[in-house]
Amino acid sequence: MSRSKEGADDEPQNIWFKRPTPQVLNDIHQGCAIAHLGIRVTEVGDDYIAATMPVDSRTTQPYGLLHGGATVLLVETLGSAASYACIDVDKHFAVGIEVNANHISSARSGYVKGVAKPIHIGFLTHIWEVRVYHEDKLICVSRLTVSVGQRRQERKVTGLLPKNY
Repeated sequence: MSRSKEGADDEPQNIWFKRPTPQVLNDIHQGCAIAHLGIRVTEVGDDYIAATMPVDSRTTQPYGLLHGGATVLLVETLGSAASYACIDVDKHFAVGIEVNANHISSARSGYVKGVAKPIHIGFLTHIWEVRVYHEDKLICVSRLTVSVGQRRQERKVTGLLPKNY
């Protein structure tokens, strides 16, 4: 399962076990913090997942700036969704174990866009770099480490995922 980030000619490789659509990921996120904050997956490329999040009363701190915790929730959403798309969810599970975020700038309105790309996709761990932008300006650089474990047969999650996933 170990895959490198780039191919021999530096072209992106398709990293997905089963490539999801943005709609499938958005449907999975309904009814939890992700949807409550207005996070929407917008793109799934060969080696990345992108999503947007509004900068509004749900995601700002009392001073009107984008809350760092909301930004980190966007980061964890992207990295976790990417890890799940890289594994056979009937045999494995993935959970975030460490997140780091450097907030370079902030935003007061509009939308931010996060883009997750792999640094490492191994059998036991995945490491994702997530860059967050506001109006094409980099505002946060983050890294999420995800642990991949073997699922016990009695704990299959197929019922949680749409049949077309």
